[in-house]
Amino acid sequence: MYESVEETSRRAAGYDFILTDRTVISSLLKSRDEDSHKGTYGHALLIAGSTGMMGAAVLATGGALKSGCGLVTVHVPFQERQTIHISHPSAIVDCDQEAVFSVIPDNLMKYRAIGAGCGLGQSPETSEAIGDLLLRLSGNSSAPAAILDADALNIISSHPEMFGTIPRGSVLTPHLGELSRLVSSAVSSGIMENRCYPWTCSADITVLARSLAETLGSIVVVKGPGTMICPPSGQLYFNGTGNPGMAKGGSGDVLTGLITGLCARGYAPLEAAILGVWFHGKAGDDAAASIGMESMCASDISDNIHVI
Repeated sequence: MYESVEETSRRAAGYDFILTDRTVISSLLKSRDEDSHKGTYGHALLIAGSTGMMGAAVLATGGALKSGCGLVTVHVPFQERQTIHISHPSAIVDCDQEAVFSVIPDNLMKYRAIGAGCGLGQSPETSEAIGDLLLRLSGNSSAPAAILDADALNIISSHPEMFGTIPRGSVLTPHLGELSRLVSSAVSSGIMENRCYPWTCSADITVLARSLAETLGSIVVVKGPGTMICPPSGQLYFNGTGNPGMAKGGSGDVLTGLITGLCARGYAPLEAAILGVWFHGKAGDDAAASIGMESMCASDISDNIHVI
C-alpha cells in the first residue's frame, strides 16, 4: 500500500515504523466525482457536549465539517442546541432532553461514522448511555465506524466491562493521561498483560499502546509530539506534522471531529486516523506560521484545516 513511502530502517521499541509524510497522504486521498451529491460523501454523527462543556462540541463539529463528508449531525443537550445552530449552521442538530448525553440517537445505521466523548462528562446517565452505544455497535459488521475520545475513554476506564464491547476497528484517540487510565484499567482487570506499566520511558508507551491496540482489535492514536498511530496489526505510524502551539485545550476535540468526518467520507478507520492526524498537525503548523504558537488556539486549528 505504501510502496512509495519513505520507510526508515530504524526501530521504535523494537518495531518497524513509518513516518507519515506528504507522500503517504497523497497516496490515500480520494477524489470527488463530478456526478455526486451530499449523500455520496457520507453522514457523520458526533455525540458531544454537555452543559458547561459545549466548546468541545463546537470544536469537534468544526473538525468534522472540514473533512469533506456530506453531512454532519451533532447530538447535544436540547438546552444547548443554539450553540451549534449559531456556530455551525451547516451542521444538523439532534437533541437530548437531558443536560447530558442520556439517550442514543435514533437510526444509528444511517451514519457511516460516530464520534463520541468530547465534552460529555461522566455522569451516571452518560456512562450508561456510552455503554448502551457500544453494545449497539459491537458485533454488527454493518455498524458505523466508532471514534472514541475524552470522556468516552474515561468512562470505559472506569467500567472495564465495556472493553469487551468496543467494536473492533474502532479508533481511540487518547492523550497520555487517558492512555494511562485505559492501560491501568485493562491491566488491573486482566484484559491486557502487564508488559511495562507504569511506564518509565517513551519506549514503554509504545509497547503498551501497541498491546492495547492488539487486545482491542482497534486503532490507538496516542496524541502528543509525533503523534503515534497503532493499528492492531502492530505496524506503527509516527506523524510528521504539528508543533508545541497545539498543546492547548480543545485541540483533541478538533481531531476527533476530523477523523469521524473522514471515516464518514469513506476512508477506512486506519486511513482516516493517518489522514486526520496529518492534516490536523498541518493546520496547527499553518496557524502557528500565521499567528504564532503562543497565540494560536484550538479554533485556529479548525480554521486552518485544508484536506488537499
